[in-house]
Amino acid sequence: MSEEKVVSLGSKKKQNDHKEESSNELVYCSFCGRPNTQVIKMIQGPGVNICSECTMIAVQYLILQDRMPSAEARQILDAFWGKAK
Repeated sequence: MSEEKVVSLGSKKKQNDHKEESSNELVYCSFCGRPNTQVIKMIQGPGVNICSECTMIAVQYLILQDRMPSAEARQILDAFWGKAK
């Protein structure tokens, strides 16, 4: 059982079409430029892609913007960055 590395947030028709192609198609993150073969996961949206690492950087920025992340938020961030290394 293989796990999808690229997840599409498009319409159902597009998702079904994408699943047939996703195993061979390179998809690049719109933020960092890395392909789906070099990241944990990739999310495709309409005309834009974001990898799991860029997503976590964005989430971390939004949490730390308040400068006082909750203990639960800190645990989630620490767990992700520990696994990403």
